[in-house]
Amino acid sequence: MLAPHVTGLIFDCDGTLTDSMPTHYLAWKQAFDHHHVAFSLERFYSLAGMPSDRIIGLMSEESGVPLNPEELSVEKEENFLRLLDQVPPVAKVVELARREKGLRKLAVASGGFRWVIDRQLAHIGLSDWFDAIVTAEDTELHKPHPDVFLEAARQMGVAPENCVVFEDAELGLEAARRAGMAAIDVRGAEWGSSSV
Repeated sequence: MLAPHVTGLIFDCDGTLTDSMPTHYLAWKQAFDHHHVAFSLERFYSLAGMPSDRIIGLMSEESGVPLNPEELSVEKEENFLRLLDQVPPVAKVVELARREKGLRKLAVASGGFRWVIDRQLAHIGLSDWFDAIVTAEDTELHKPHPDVFLEAARQMGVAPENCVVFEDAELGLEAARRAGMAAIDVRGAEWGSSSV
């Protein structure tokens, strides 16, 4: 599946390593409901990969309800962590990472907060698997900008053209393209047979 020149694999976390998106939506909905802001499932998926403060800023602007991004981000993440036992791994992606561990460099590159990503990786038993973990705090620009993937490649010591990104969101796939990296959309049933 992976070409010999590929020496680094970069995984998004939410929706890629963990099947967390339904739980994230529930956590967001609880937080926005608390502030009387409507937040549909469709809107949630359209913003996948975007950092929390930007989501809150957009929703505040659209709804006309003043929201504190810092406070609401914490509220939402605390909701999510209370529901963490409902979050399973994405078996096919974790199995691929298991096969490649020790053969290629592995990284996580996420728009989520480090304290939440670390808890998720521990929850699915992957805490010590990765050569680099890059989260929202580590870059100024976020997906669809390429910075999170480029920083992961830098930390692994792998050239961008030798990396493959595993993603589940359009913003992330666009970020990988802008980084000059091949990308595999893990939502597709045929992704396991992709050749990159």
